[in-house]
Amino acid sequence: MAGPEPDSPSEERLIAAVLEGDDGAFAALVARHKRRVLRIAARFSRTPQEIEELGQEIFLKAYMDLRQYRGEAPFAHWLSRIAVRSCYDALRKRRREIGTLPLDDTALYLADDPADDRDQAEAARALLSRALPRLRPAERLVITLLELEERTVREVAALTGWSEVNVKVRAFRARRALKRILEEADDGKRG
Repeated sequence: MAGPEPDSPSEERLIAAVLEGDDGAFAALVARHKRRVLRIAARFSRTPQEIEELGQEIFLKAYMDLRQYRGEAPFAHWLSRIAVRSCYDALRKRRREIGTLPLDDTALYLADDPADDRDQAEAARALLSRALPRLRPAERLVITLLELEERTVREVAALTGWSEVNVKVRAFRARRALKRILEEADDGKRG
């Protein structure tokens, strides 16, 4: 992703301007980081509307908490941490609102022909998209960050505020829960 234009203000200057009441400076920060934030939100949302709403919520939280930014880490890391935590909160809220979704048996077909990798990958993605919502929010978060985004345990710990040991324990439990969900789906397909 391209960085700021050579003659554009530094992030430190933009942040200082926002803190002095310059909303245009915050708009510049949003423009600079919107793609990154929406990419994170897309991992946890199902529709473009949800992604956009989550992105707006993330930037609103960043705006409200900007005085807490100490500059010890790059602004992009601080913002990513807010994004991940906001997505986690959204997952927990959605889980409370809709409960557990049943797996759709039509998504369980996996091609028998090993040469048909594309169909198998699509079927696996469809199955995973049905199974992930059945995980608890913390399980879904850790699976998404570690497995789908291929982040390290250290990166997940930094983004979530959990210890590295806690990330490993949560990942173990999440993988076990995902395996159980997939086995139940497979049993349902055979039964």
